[in-house]
Amino acid sequence: MVVQHNMQAANANRMLGITSGAQAKSTEKLSSGYKINRAADDAAGLTISEKMRKQIRGLDKASSNAQDGVSSVQTAEGALTEVHSMLQRMNELAVQSSNGTNSSDDRQAIQDEVDQLTTEIDRVAETTKFNEIYLLKGDDSSTKNVYMNAHDAGLKGTLADGAKSATFTMDELKTGDSVKIAGKQYTIGASKADVGAALDKKLLIVPTTAGEYTSGATFSVNNETYTITTKADKSIEKITNSAGQTAYEDGGAIKWASTVPTGKNAITDVKKLVNEGDTVKVDDTTMKVMTAADVTAGVDSDDSSIITKAQAEKMIKEELTAANNIGTTDKKATVAAGVTADGKTTYAITKGYATVANTLSFNLHVGADADMTNKITVDIDTMNSSNLGIKGINVKDATGTAATYAIDAIADAVAKVSSQRSALGAVQNRLEHTIDNLDNISENTSSAESRIRDTDMAKEMVNYSKNNILAQAGQSMLAQANQSNQGVLSLLQ
Repeated sequence: MVVQHNMQAANANRMLGITSGAQAKSTEKLSSGYKINRAADDAAGLTISEKMRKQIRGLDKASSNAQDGVSSVQTAEGALTEVHSMLQRMNELAVQSSNGTNSSDDRQAIQDEVDQLTTEIDRVAETTKFNEIYLLKGDDSSTKNVYMNAHDAGLKGTLADGAKSATFTMDELKTGDSVKIAGKQYTIGASKADVGAALDKKLLIVPTTAGEYTSGATFSVNNETYTITTKADKSIEKITNSAGQTAYEDGGAIKWASTVPTGKNAITDVKKLVNEGDTVKVDDTTMKVMTAADVTAGVDSDDSSIITKAQAEKMIKEELTAANNIGTTDKKATVAAGVTADGKTTYAITKGYATVANTLSFNLHVGADADMTNKITVDIDTMNSSNLGIKGINVKDATGTAATYAIDAIADAVAKVSSQRSALGAVQNRLEHTIDNLDNISENTSSAESRIRDTDMAKEMVNYSKNNILAQAGQSMLAQANQSNQGVLSLLQ
C-alpha cells in the first residue's frame, strides 16, 4: 500500500475535470443559445456562419433599399397623377376655346386658367422631392434639347416624323381643287391661261395624251354648257353651245351661229372660250378664272375663298410652321417651301426644341454583393411645361385655330406623362418582386446559418443532464478513492 500516489483518486479527479469542462460548455451553449461561441468550438462552422451573416445582413439592407426605392417611385408617380389631371383639364379648355361661339373675353378667361395650370405643372416639377432629392426637375448638372413632335396642322396628307426633322406630303394642288387650311375651305383659282390649260387637259381622253379629245365631252362656262365634237383623229372639230350653235372667230371676237359663216373658222381651242372672271366647270371640278391683279395678290377680290396655288402653298407652310412651333422655347421650327414631284408636294420640317435639364437617374442597390447587376436604375425625365411642350401655349386667338393646334400639343404632353408613369409603374412592380425575392433568400440563408451556429436546446439539454449525473458520480468516486488510503493508518498503530 502506498500513500504518495493515490491513483484511484487521481483518475477520478481527472475524469471529474473532463466532465466539469463538458458540463461548463453545455451550460454556455444552453445559456447563450449558440452552438459556436468561439472559433475553437467549430472553426470551419464559424467561417461559414460569418459569411452567411454578412450575406443575410446585406440582403436585409438591400430589401430596405428596394422599399425606399418603391417609396420614391410612388412619390414621383403620385405627383405625375396630378400633372395628368391638369393636362386633362387643359385639353378640355383647348377644345372649348376651339369652338367658334366663344367671344374674345371668353377665350381670355380660358387662357387665364390655362396659364395657371401651366404654372402649377412647373411648380409641381420644381418642388416634388423625396429625402431631399428633387424627382421631377431633372439633373441640373447638364441639359438636353427636347425636340417637339411634328404636327400636320389638320391638313390632309401624310406626316413622317423623325428625331430632328419631319416631312409632310400631300397631293399636288391643281386648279379647281378644294383644300381646307386652318379650318377654312378654299378653292384653287388661277389665271386665264392656267384655267384654260387645266380645262383642256380634263377634256382629253387620257390627260397625258395631247390632242386626243373625248367626243361629246361637255364643260360649262358661267353655267352655259358647251359640247365638243371630234374628228376621226380625235382632234376637236367644233364646240357647240346648248342651243346647238357653233363657236367661231370673227375679227378677234367669239360669236355663235348655227352654221359657221363662209370664210370664218370654227373655234377648236377650248381656252379661247375662257375669260377673266369666268367660272368654268367640267365634271365635278369647278375652276374660277382670276384677274391678273387677283393672281398677283393670290386671293380673288370677289371671293376670298378662291386663292392661287402659290397662295395656298404659302398658307400651308405658315400653318405648318405655327402648328410645329408650339412649345419650342429655345429654337423655333422652320418649314421649307413645298417641293412637287410625281403629283405630290412635300414640305420639309426642321423641328424646334426646348432646352431642359437632363434626365434624373439614380441606382437602387438591391443585392448583398458588389455586383453591378444588383443595381436597378430609375430614370425620371424633367416633367415641367418646357419638356412637355406646353410652355407658353396659346388658346385665345380670334379664330380658335391656335387652340385647335394646342389640342395636339397637349395630347403629346399627356402621352409623355403617361409614358413616364408607365416606366415608374414598371420599376415599382419590379422592385416589389425584388423585395419578395430578397426576403426569401434572407429567410432561407438565416435558416441555414441557424443550423450551423444555433444550439439544439433539446439535444444539448440531454448532454447537460448526462454531464451533471457524471459530475455527481465523479465527485462520489473521488470521495471513495480518498477514503481508500485510510487503511494505512491501521498499520501504524
